[in-house]
Amino acid sequence: MHIDINVSTFPKLLKQHANKYGVNKVALRQKGLGIWQTFSWQQYYENVRNLALGLHLLGFKTGDKLAIIGNNRPELLFAELAAQAVGGIAICFYHDATQLEAANAIQQFDATFVIAEDQEQVDKLLEQRGRLNDLRQVIYIQNRGMRKYRDEILTSFEKVQETGKAHHELHPDLFDSFVTTGKGDDTAIICLTSGTTGEPKGAILTFKNLISMCLAFNEADPKNEDDEYVSLLPLAWFGEQMMSISAPLIVGYTVNFPEKPETAMTDMREIGPHIMLSPPKVWESIATTVRVRMMDSTPFKKFMFNSLMPIGEKYADCILSGSSPSLILRISRFFAHILLFRALNDRLGLSHIRSALTGGASLGTDVFRFFHAIGVNLKQLYGQTEIAGITCMHRNGGVNGTTVGLPLSGTEIRIDDSGEILSRSTGLFSGYYGDKEATDRVLTADGWLRSGDTGYLDANGHLTVIDRIDDVLTLPDGTRYSAQFIENSLRFSPYIAEALVHGRSSSRLVALIGINSRVVGKWAGDNKLSYMTFADLTAKQEINDLITREVVRVNQTLPEQARITRFAIIYKELDADEGELTRTGKMRREAVSSIYSDLIEALHAGHDKINIDTNIVFPDGKTGHIQTTVSIITI
Repeated sequence: MHIDINVSTFPKLLKQHANKYGVNKVALRQKGLGIWQTFSWQQYYENVRNLALGLHLLGFKTGDKLAIIGNNRPELLFAELAAQAVGGIAICFYHDATQLEAANAIQQFDATFVIAEDQEQVDKLLEQRGRLNDLRQVIYIQNRGMRKYRDEILTSFEKVQETGKAHHELHPDLFDSFVTTGKGDDTAIICLTSGTTGEPKGAILTFKNLISMCLAFNEADPKNEDDEYVSLLPLAWFGEQMMSISAPLIVGYTVNFPEKPETAMTDMREIGPHIMLSPPKVWESIATTVRVRMMDSTPFKKFMFNSLMPIGEKYADCILSGSSPSLILRISRFFAHILLFRALNDRLGLSHIRSALTGGASLGTDVFRFFHAIGVNLKQLYGQTEIAGITCMHRNGGVNGTTVGLPLSGTEIRIDDSGEILSRSTGLFSGYYGDKEATDRVLTADGWLRSGDTGYLDANGHLTVIDRIDDVLTLPDGTRYSAQFIENSLRFSPYIAEALVHGRSSSRLVALIGINSRVVGKWAGDNKLSYMTFADLTAKQEINDLITREVVRVNQTLPEQARITRFAIIYKELDADEGELTRTGKMRREAVSSIYSDLIEALHAGHDKINIDTNIVFPDGKTGHIQTTVSIITI
C-alpha cells in the first residue's frame, strides 16, 4: 500500500484497510467474560464512521479537542479516529489519573468533549464539574451503575453511534467528505510527555509526524499483516499510541485487548503475540516474577534453572558483545532451550515473540541480559514523545547491550559541545500546547530537539546514552558516572523496586532504596518475621540486612569510587498519586529528592538513624500520618 505522508491521515488509512480486507481479517480483538470478541477492518471502519457522525451532530467540529480516559479497549480507538475524521484532535489521559489531574488536563488542553469508559471516570468529571465550564459533553462507554444519572451533559457511547448510523443512512457521502479533506499536516493528537522532570506537557503531533516515524520504524523492525500484538499499556503513553493505532493502520496487524489488567499476562499467553513493546518497568517485573517463582519452586526446578541459566547468560554475553558463540556453547544453549527456556517462554506468553522492544527509559543491562539468555530478542528503543517517539533502535543481529542502536532512516543525531544529544527528523513536533516558553527551551534555532540526555556516538554510528545531564554523578576523584546505571543494577534485585543514588563531589555515594513490598513481604512471611505496616516492615533489622546483601552484590560490579557507601530504605511505597512516580512507573527524581530531602541529608551527614514524624498530603486532599525510625546503613 503506497503511503504519501503529505496527504495521508489515520482515517484515510483505515478506509484503505477496510476496502482491502473488509470482513475477512480481524483488526481488533477484545476479551470479555472469558470470550474473545472480534472486529474486522470493515467493522472498525463502521464504528469509527458512526461515532464520528454522532459527534458531528452533537456539535463537535474542526479544531475541537476530544479527551479520552479509560482502560484500553476498542472503543478508545474508535473515539480517537472519529475525532480526527471530523477535523478534531484527540488527547488520551491515564485511566488512573485522580479527579484533580483529569480536570486540570481538560482545562490545560481546552477539551470540550470527553469519552469516559465507565462510572468511575464519569464520577471524576462530575465531581469537578464546577471547574469545567467549557465541557459540553461526556460520553460514557459502560452504563453499569449509571442508571439513575440524569446530568444533561451525559450521553451514552451506544446512543451517539446509533445517531451517527442513522445520519449516515440519510447522508451516505458525508463521512467520506470529512475524511478526504484531511491532510498530513493536520494535528492528529496532543500526546502527554512522561513528566519525569515536571508536570506532563502536551506535545502537538501531526499525521505526517506519526506516519513518517512509523514507516521508518517498520523499515528498521519489519512487521507484517499476520502479526498479533497485545495492548498492555495506557494509550496516553506514546509507545502504546504507536503500537496500537499508528503501526496497525500502516501494516495491518491485529491488536488484542486483555479483559482486565489482572488477566493481562494470561490473556497474552492465549494470543501468543509476535511483537511486544513495553517500558522497562514491565520487563523488570517479568524478570522479577521469574526469579521469585524460582525461589518457591521444587528442588529439581531450582537445580535446572541454576544449572541452565548460566549457559543462556554466556550465550547472551556473546550476542550482546557482538562476538560469535563457540560450537560447544551453541550446542549447550540448544539443550538449555529444550529443557528450560522453551517452557519458560511459553509460561510468560513470549513463545512466539519475534521482536520484543523496550523504550521510554533506560533498561538495566542485567535485565537485558536475562531476556537474551532465555531467548527473547529484546531490543532497545530511544527517543522522545516530541519527535514522534523513536530516534534510534537496535536492529536484528545488531543488538548491543550498552547502546540504544542506530538512528532510524531520515533521523539525524548529533552531540553538542556540552555532550547533549540532539535529534531532528520529519517526526519533530510543532510545540507544546499552550506553552511556547517550554517549546523554545527544547528546540534550537535551527530546528534540533534537545533531549536533556548526555551521550555519544561510537565508530559504528550506535548511540550510547549515559544519563540525564542533571543526573550524572561527579565522583570524589572528579570522574563522571551514571546514576542511572547504578540504579538499574539495584533494581535487578527482586527485593528492590526503586533506587535513587545521590552523590556530592566531596563525598561518596548514598542511596534511597524502595523495596518491592510483594516480594519482601513474602520473604518476611517465609522467615517468620511479623510486621503490621509497610513502615514497620522497612524498619526491621532483618530487612535492612537483606537489602545490605543486595547492595554489596551490586557494589562488587562497580568501580570503587562509584560504590554505595550508605543507604536507607524509604518508609513508604512510592506512588504516582503522590507525584513520586509517573503514570508509566518512572521515578520523578526531583520530586523524590525533595520529599525525602531530610533522609538524603542524614545519609550524607553520617547519622545512624533518623526519626520520621510526618503528614502526607495526597493529590485528592486527603492526609496520612507516618511515625517511624529509619535506620541508615553503612557498608
